Amino acid sequence: MQIIVRDNNVDQALRALKKKLQREGVYREMKLRRHYEKPSEKRARERAAAISRARKAERKRAERDK
Repeated sequence: MQIIVRDNNVDQALRALKKKLQREGVYREMKLRRHYEKPSEKRARERAAAISRARKAERKRAERDK
C-alpha cells in the first residue's frame, strides 16, 4: 500500500492511509487477532454475522416492497 505526500501535507496523507486501511479491513483483522479465537467461537461469530446480514437484507427488501 502506498500513500503519496503532497506539499508536505502529512495530515492529509495520514487521513488517506487510515481510510485505505479501513476499507481493506485491516483494523477489523487486527482486532480479531488480538486474542486467540477458538474454532467454535469463530463459527458462532460468523453464523451470527450471516444471520444479521440476512435480517438486514430482508428488512431492506420489505421496505422496498411497501
